[in-house]
Amino acid sequence: MNVLSFILLAMPGGSEWILIFLAVVLLFGGKKIPELMRGIGKGIREFNDAKNSVKKEIEDGMNDTSADTKK
Repeated sequence: MNVLSFILLAMPGGSEWILIFLAVVLLFGGKKIPELMRGIGKGIREFNDAKNSVKKEIEDGMNDTSADTKK
């Protein structure tokens, strides 16, 4: 069995997603969910900003290296 089929088998199905959603609602309550989602969104945004920053630094470093070797 290859890795992709194993990952697909490990993913929760429709009824499991409903149970997960209900557990989140019960644990956090209806008023806390928007605040929780806002926090998750900020975390994802910060992660993507950091990822793009590192990617830009690597690309700039590669461009500087290639410019130095051409001189």
